[in-house]
Amino acid sequence: MPETLERPSPAPDAPARTALAARRDLLTGWIARAAPAAGVHWLAEAIAAARAGGDQRALAIAFGLCPRRLGRDALALAAADLAAAERVRPGFDPRGLAVDEAGRIALLLAAAEAPGFPERLEALAATADLKENIAVLRALPLLPAPERLLAVAGGGVRSAVQPVFEAIAHRNPLPRERFDEPAWNQMVLKALFIGATLAPIQGLDARANPTLAAIMVDYAHERWAAGRPITPEIWRCVGPFADARAVADLGRVLATGTPPERLAAALALSQAPGEAARAALAAAPDLAAAAAAGRLAWTDGGAALA
Repeated sequence: MPETLERPSPAPDAPARTALAARRDLLTGWIARAAPAAGVHWLAEAIAAARAGGDQRALAIAFGLCPRRLGRDALALAAADLAAAERVRPGFDPRGLAVDEAGRIALLLAAAEAPGFPERLEALAATADLKENIAVLRALPLLPAPERLLAVAGGGVRSAVQPVFEAIAHRNPLPRERFDEPAWNQMVLKALFIGATLAPIQGLDARANPTLAAIMVDYAHERWAAGRPITPEIWRCVGPFADARAVADLGRVLATGTPPERLAAALALSQAPGEAARAALAAAPDLAAAAAAGRLAWTDGGAALA
């Protein structure tokens, strides 16, 4: 029998193309404020070619040329720019984007209008260098057919290179929206292993779950047994689902921990269910009062008094 060839993915429908254009226009507007005029002109031509469905080699070449053509300066984004980003794609957080990175994302948004894009993106990600890979991962939530992009996202989560991992884990709505619970829990635990903070993970509180809480407690015990420090952030994932074992651990941290550890333990206990948690928190009346008054809040790295 003749071999059956898999058809490439179809082009996105009209509403998806409209969304892609709005996101691309926002990025190119920011780029025009920061890049040289010749670079802006070059990018416009490269975007037109990508929209027309140019070959894979042309896309890869343009992707690689962005730093040389556009520069590597950070985008200067005002509050209005961040609000515009949220309008074109809820959860889109462009803070920290460089000009060349924005150009690469704009190219992907253009290429996404042509048929076969998920396959082309997978091919591009397979040969990308570190900086290119970061741009691909930051682009994912802006692209159509997110269910087809989870393999690329998973590659970012598996990376041991912290900036690559953070490109998918930090300030990125895709994991919050698309990862199942095991994949989500694995990502949060991986953040601890490679020294990434938890606060920039979108949906960290909304997607907390009992399994993750138990994983965090086990992780804490492993670190304690090895005589290693523990980031106070782990208790953020424990509080709402703290069982008797977790409450005992939090009570111990509240009694003997460093000041940052005690703040995190107190906040976690204030969010924990049951009388045992309230009794443990009552052992530190000042922190219990601060928690009751809403003066304790989670921050990047742990908890703080407001």
